[in-house]
Amino acid sequence: MSRLETVFEKVTPAFARFANAKPVLAIKDGFILTMPMTIIGSLFLLILALPIPGWEKFMTGLFGADWTLPLTQVVGATFDILALIGVFGIAYSYVKNEKIEGVPAGILAIISFLIITQASVLSESGEVVKGVVPKVWTGGQGVMAAIVVGLVVGFIYSQFIKRGISIKMPAGVPPGVANSFSALVPGLAVITLSVVTFAVFQAFADRTFTEVIYDVLQAPIQNLTDTLAGAVLIMVLMSVMWWCGIHGAAIIMGIMGPLLTANALQNQAILDSGKELVVGGNANIVTIQFLDVFTKLGGTGITIGFIIATLMVARSAHLKQLGKLSLAPSLFNINEPVIFGMPIVFNPIMFIPFVIVPAIASFMVYFTILWGWVEPFNALQVPWTTPPIISGFLIGGWRAALLQIATIAMSVAIYLPFVRMQDQLSYGEEVKAQEDQASA
Repeated sequence: MSRLETVFEKVTPAFARFANAKPVLAIKDGFILTMPMTIIGSLFLLILALPIPGWEKFMTGLFGADWTLPLTQVVGATFDILALIGVFGIAYSYVKNEKIEGVPAGILAIISFLIITQASVLSESGEVVKGVVPKVWTGGQGVMAAIVVGLVVGFIYSQFIKRGISIKMPAGVPPGVANSFSALVPGLAVITLSVVTFAVFQAFADRTFTEVIYDVLQAPIQNLTDTLAGAVLIMVLMSVMWWCGIHGAAIIMGIMGPLLTANALQNQAILDSGKELVVGGNANIVTIQFLDVFTKLGGTGITIGFIIATLMVARSAHLKQLGKLSLAPSLFNINEPVIFGMPIVFNPIMFIPFVIVPAIASFMVYFTILWGWVEPFNALQVPWTTPPIISGFLIGGWRAALLQIATIAMSVAIYLPFVRMQDQLSYGEEVKAQEDQASA
């Protein structure tokens, strides 16, 4: 066993424990519920900002000056309730993983989130308009508060039910009615805690819990994610976990995905206000698209480069067949056939390129945006299975598509010498097996 394998064999159990921790599972599973809504919203946002010259002028001539209004309604109704969907999903998933009906907990989490969130806006004339929840807090800026509230509500609710602290109905009562009454006692506790939390923060901070969490926790973490070091660290951790046989994308993106999405939503909010995105000023560079469309191109490790290199130079039957079978899934960003079929997992030869390639891709994408060659990304997202080049064009036009091509070329160049090493070993083993078979 190599020294590298020995080291990772010791840390893999820690990775596994973290991956299977109840809060991590709840955050990961909970925010998956937001995915369909963000993709649907992105389809309408794509119509608003299709990267074709003269598109806006064409649509204005066809439908009039207000053609964007119905589309912005859809965008606002999907992206701007990200925190509400997330808080429901986290509480629901936490309780569901405890083998308890999760819908009442999800509903309580939404109520709790609304209680501790600002319920008024300041008009341009300085008048306080009450009974209005600003979308800024139900969207991207409320993500971290949604995570905290979802986990707390899920924990409290499950503890009450597991300990039998609830109203129990007779056996003949329909399950829906029984679940509703079971939620009364934990619901009272959750809502009471929410009211107390709101009152305490108003009294001592003159602000809401959601605003304080954003300033103290979410904004600093988002600022860290929106750095080159943050982007590289995310990709390195993801690759290392995958190399250890743990689904790194599900774990890392389950936690960081909401914050990276919030970065993209902040960019969109700036555009919606009529301002321009200024790199180095008000624009976020590292967003959810930064990873999904560019630094995870073809799957974690950008293994599409490995596949192309294999098809170019492999002599062993195993690698040739693996390359042919893995190419089509890789075009849709599915690379499990490579990770487990090679395997890349615990393969010391493949560790270096598997970690280095996405890190270098992070440098490439970051500086092309920093230097103004590719525009910062807005809220527009594409399904993660969208093939390379097509996804780049939809996200950022022809320059982003060209950046994807350059990234693939880079990955091929780096994987190539390691593929030759692996091929030499595999080919030698196959020749030896044939010789042994012939002499038998």
